[in-house]
Amino acid sequence: MLRRTRRTLWIVAGLVLVLAAAIYLRFKAPPESARLLPESDGIVYVNLRPLHRLLKKNAAAVTRAPEYQSFIDATGIDWERDLEEAAVALHRMPDPHGPNGPVAYSMVLVGKLDGKRLSAYMDAHATGRENYDGKTIFNVPSEGRTVRVAQIGYDMVAISNYPDTEKIHSMLDRHRTAALPFSGSTLLAEHYAEMPILSVAWGMGAIGLPFSENGRISVFGMQLPLGPDTTFLASVHWAGSLKLRVVEIAASDATASSQASSLAVLLDLARGATAGLSESAANNALKEVLRTSQISQRRNRVEINATLPKNLPVELLTGPGGESGADSR
Repeated sequence: MLRRTRRTLWIVAGLVLVLAAAIYLRFKAPPESARLLPESDGIVYVNLRPLHRLLKKNAAAVTRAPEYQSFIDATGIDWERDLEEAAVALHRMPDPHGPNGPVAYSMVLVGKLDGKRLSAYMDAHATGRENYDGKTIFNVPSEGRTVRVAQIGYDMVAISNYPDTEKIHSMLDRHRTAALPFSGSTLLAEHYAEMPILSVAWGMGAIGLPFSENGRISVFGMQLPLGPDTTFLASVHWAGSLKLRVVEIAASDATASSQASSLAVLLDLARGATAGLSESAANNALKEVLRTSQISQRRNRVEINATLPKNLPVELLTGPGGESGADSR
């Protein structure tokens, strides 16, 4: 009897340890939407749930473009209200002047969906369809490109405007192994562990690609001394206040030292250039970010840290008079 009791206790203890390990691994793992993304040059992820909670108290009705209102009426989906997560992969295009421009995108959107109405809408607008792994991929024309869309879960949609089917197929393939906590792309495996906990938004890899002009990255009209293929780790996370952290991974320690010096000069210039800007939510937020920005270097890494205004999301979306751009429904 005693031996049986001990055996039962060992079994229970083992199950508890396994369960604890599983919970820990899931906590440390990237979000499922990011794990479904295909191989890419960069990844950007945003968790919109905290923003929705902030805006509930400041919501007001808005006027939408007729095309978007038509989409809402047909599908019942309002992305401003219903989108909860967005994970986006960036793919560098060999011809920056082609129909995709310099970057193609693959993304996984998570939110409140009406699958039947969304499928009917896509079916009405698609010029082609493909059945892959039991899922229907709709081919929708858009500005000279083909956008491929597939609903892969009751609350999840995969989208890609990559020129061929490789990326959308990859996302559907990854969905079969989504339960594995550390499945995902090479970028996630290399860098996700460095993302701060409680990050509501983060990016990794060549996330400067969409801002590239003539081989350089331009932000707020200022050209940074960085190539668009520079590897960055960026995050917006909570640590007593809302913090912005950007890390550049340079090719060498010497390059990092030079980049840190150049960025420090640009930061001083930006502070001076924005000092006379008029009072507005966007301008005040920019000046606060520049004021609190600190640049440091450690080996081949350049790190920029700044504090974001606590009410920045509400200020940017409400604008003058306190009227929100969010839907009140």
